[in-house]
Amino acid sequence: MSVDVEQIVRQFIDKTLHMSLATARGDSPWVCEVHFAYDNSLNLYFISLDTRRHSQDIASNPKVAGNIIDKYALGEASTGIYFEGTARLLEAGDEQDVAFECIQNRLKTDDGILAAAATPDGHKFYKITVSNWYAFGSFDGNRSQKYQLAWNGGKS
Repeated sequence: MSVDVEQIVRQFIDKTLHMSLATARGDSPWVCEVHFAYDNSLNLYFISLDTRRHSQDIASNPKVAGNIIDKYALGEASTGIYFEGTARLLEAGDEQDVAFECIQNRLKTDDGILAAAATPDGHKFYKITVSNWYAFGSFDGNRSQKYQLAWNGGKS
């Protein structure tokens, strides 16, 4: 039985609203939780204050990783998806409208977040371009294992 990693990724991101995001600056790693949205090319979007540690880390080192997991109890098999990629702050006119539309549709936010992004103290839009997706679990009926999907926005 073949495992369709892209289908697994699409199912996970569709049913989960938050992800763990890992960043690093120098030799100091950091992880946080953010609510996210995505587009058809599996780019991830989130909003955050640029004063947050993960935002400052991204400004100095755009390489990120993260996971999106199903909750499970002791004794249950774990399943989840993981990713590696690069993140960047989106400026007005720099795909910010796409990010806004994705976030607004998925998280049911109002137009105020777009106006707030234009202010110095407002939440800013970020985009993660995923280079690799991974799925972990027992998707083929056998023991749990990790599957990789090299990704460049779905382009060959």
